[in-house]
Amino acid sequence: MLVAVGWSASAQQPFFTDDADVTPKRKFHFELSNQYSFLPTSAFPNRQQNTLVYQLNYGLFDGFELGVDSPHIVIVNARNTVRPRVPYGIGDTNLTLKWNFRREAQGSKWPGLTIAYAVELPTGETRTQLGSGIVDHRLVVVAQKHLSARNTLRINQGVLFTGNNLTGVVGLRSTGLVYLSGASLTRQFAPRLSLGVEVNGAFAQRGAQNRAALQQQIGGKYSLRDNLTLDFGGIIGQFGESPRFGLQIGFSLDF
Repeated sequence: MLVAVGWSASAQQPFFTDDADVTPKRKFHFELSNQYSFLPTSAFPNRQQNTLVYQLNYGLFDGFELGVDSPHIVIVNARNTVRPRVPYGIGDTNLTLKWNFRREAQGSKWPGLTIAYAVELPTGETRTQLGSGIVDHRLVVVAQKHLSARNTLRINQGVLFTGNNLTGVVGLRSTGLVYLSGASLTRQFAPRLSLGVEVNGAFAQRGAQNRAALQQQIGGKYSLRDNLTLDFGGIIGQFGESPRFGLQIGFSLDF
């Protein structure tokens, strides 16, 4: 069963399944994404959430990348909610390290392999549910393989050691050990257009009434120019605090 990540950082935007590629040495990669989610009834009095994420990556060495991302979150609560009905502000901030220790080689049966480590700092306000109030640590292994010239498969397997994987009110509230996994399949349909599907989620051993989250996405990228893409997707979720459905749009820039 594929059960995987609901965390904000997504180098393969619009997908949450990470890719094995890293930013080239002494180059920057910037992503801006906005996701509007309709939440499940179990999240009441939370009804909707809008998450605007800024992410900046830098290639420190060949095959080694540093990154930081921070969300701006708006939560829409039900009427007559005691807390602010529409709280907004910054959420928790992610610091990431990504090492591509094996590049995919043409003609080889081995996939490209990458290790990604992230620590999430509690910069969001807990009173209004913008932040979790705890520090998260997680490690994910990424495998990436071109099945053909146009089709690429990516698989993530990882563990959240401490904290939780909430972004605002989306994710699992369980703290402690959480297993992470996911997969995406993308196809280059035209020189400027790629489309794909993914499934991702999370499974907690203990500490939450709903211990699993699972969501699927159909999305794609359209190249506006060589270093700039428009990213878009539609999300359907099940279990836990996954959104019932959501829409995502953003862009990615290399410089």
